[in-house]
Amino acid sequence: MKGRQLILTCLAILWIVPLFYLIIQSFRGEPGAWSPTFFPQQWTLDNYKRLFTETNFPSWYRNTFIIALVSCIITTAFVLAVSYAFSRIKFKARKPMMNIMLILGMFPGFMSMSAVYFLLKILLPNNYQSMASLIIVYSAGAALSYYVAKGFFDTVPNSLDEAARIDGAGRARIFFEIILPLSKSIIIYTILISFIAPWCDFIFVSYIMSGVPDTSKYTVALGMYRWLERESIQQYFTTFCAAAVVVATPITLLFMWLQKYYVEGVTGGAVKG
Repeated sequence: MKGRQLILTCLAILWIVPLFYLIIQSFRGEPGAWSPTFFPQQWTLDNYKRLFTETNFPSWYRNTFIIALVSCIITTAFVLAVSYAFSRIKFKARKPMMNIMLILGMFPGFMSMSAVYFLLKILLPNNYQSMASLIIVYSAGAALSYYVAKGFFDTVPNSLDEAARIDGAGRARIFFEIILPLSKSIIIYTILISFIAPWCDFIFVSYIMSGVPDTSKYTVALGMYRWLERESIQQYFTTFCAAAVVVATPITLLFMWLQKYYVEGVTGGAVKG
């Protein structure tokens, strides 16, 4: 047991040290991308002040939040609806559809980037490099992630549905008034996953927004990446560290607050006893 604790402690240190370094570098007063000492020789809040007064970071943050929020709402609705349908409604193509969707969901999303990009140019010819395009990209394949929520809905006794149907309730009423109130943990799990994905994404946004001259349309991932390019890193490295802390803090606090429901959504069921 002590050996396991020692290994976990060492791993925790390996994970925490880079994060700790990032945080303290956000308070470093010396310019440049490299410092000869681990701790700053000069401590300052100017990096945070500069972040909100001299850069487009507030616009990037707002764009990212709107994209993540709208995508989260759409994705959560799709995932819960599709998962419930696969769990409760028996139809001829049910199993083939589930298998096909499961297989498609296993392929990395970046494999379809070129096809997605040209489809967006067809659907939104004058606005394909926009927040709307990113929302479509993040939400369109939401139903492929049905399997976790379906597994949860499978734990809800069918007798609840049958009793409700005897009382005259339809599918929609059963879903909204009986199933969802019992599914708080899987709803929160789906919301977290749906929000974090667009919040942290870099691959799709860098491809879709490539070449956009107006940098205020960027998300935080793309905008902050530009600061790490060779011609900018010396000037913006400490500002990048400050931005990373600002971006990570709310999502970390949210995850810690809802961690209980996240774990229940993956491992638990709706009815325990």
